[in-house]
Amino acid sequence: MGEHTDYNEGLVLPFALAQGVTATAAARPGRLLVLRSRQLPDEPVTVSLDALEPGSVTGWAAYPAGVAWALRVSGHAVPGASIDIDSDLPVGAGVSSSAALECSVALALCSLAGVSVPRRALAAIAKRAENEFAGAPTGIIDQFAALLCRAGHAMLLDCGTLAVTHVPFRPAAAGVAALIVDTRVTHALVSGEYGQRRAECEAAARLLGVPSLGSVADARAAERLADPVLRRRARHVISDSGRARAIATALSGQEAAGSPAIYRFIGQLLTEAHVSLRDDFEVSWPEADTAVEAVTAAGAYGARMIGGGFGGSVLALVPADRLAAVRAGVTETFTRRGWTPPEFLDAVPSAAARRVR
Repeated sequence: MGEHTDYNEGLVLPFALAQGVTATAAARPGRLLVLRSRQLPDEPVTVSLDALEPGSVTGWAAYPAGVAWALRVSGHAVPGASIDIDSDLPVGAGVSSSAALECSVALALCSLAGVSVPRRALAAIAKRAENEFAGAPTGIIDQFAALLCRAGHAMLLDCGTLAVTHVPFRPAAAGVAALIVDTRVTHALVSGEYGQRRAECEAAARLLGVPSLGSVADARAAERLADPVLRRRARHVISDSGRARAIATALSGQEAAGSPAIYRFIGQLLTEAHVSLRDDFEVSWPEADTAVEAVTAAGAYGARMIGGGFGGSVLALVPADRLAAVRAGVTETFTRRGWTPPEFLDAVPSAAARRVR
């Protein structure tokens, strides 16, 4: 929970997936960075570490190259390296594949250099790579989740103070599955709509006389805004931050994390958040709206779009005994509309990035 609240210094409540990006790195002589992707078997991308500047690398390679640049400008040594990238995360599906790529490469380069960077600082470096080098004006949620989440937990992050609270999140213990429905509509956060929403939020905060929308606790404050668009943007941010807090509070007890009633409550807030993202923040898309309707009709407790919007995936909480029906229901609905059938990922709350060998 907490979509578009991070760059507004509000609350977010992510959890890490078991799926991810693997960066296999080896030192090489000289000052070159050689990047290969198993998902894109073209010629490797070779860049000079000393020539890296924002805009000098485009496409997927901008993210790992941006990490090398951000490490360098932060004062950390970056050695010549060959890095092979492998991933079982879909790209452009709103499941933070770019942040996973950045964070895995950051850990690999630090390991090669023998440099120890605290994970909070490394998250900020990865975010700088995405914002300044790759040109995506995102907040800090994805990098913090990739580097700091714990297995079996969600992470409540106050993006204003960067205070972190880990709360138990174990839907399987309650007979519930967290299911990601990839609508197969890709998105790109470097597109103009994301930046426009950020600018609108900043304008709303200025008119309300607050440093950021995340500093406002009561969504009724948005009604003071005369501009209907800014009013809707502010109402979403403030209310979604409140939903993140409400879910974290509900999950704060160990017993609650295994209670089916808690997941029914969370499901209701998921659907409420989707309506807010669709109507107030206006970042949803037809396939997401249809997926939310289809999964809830088939028995899900609730669902919402995830990611920056304009394409990507939907997260649903589903009773385990309704999982097959939910998958079949949304697939049949997409097929009937002539859309590409969705793909599904099991979303198991998992540990953050780590060295595997």
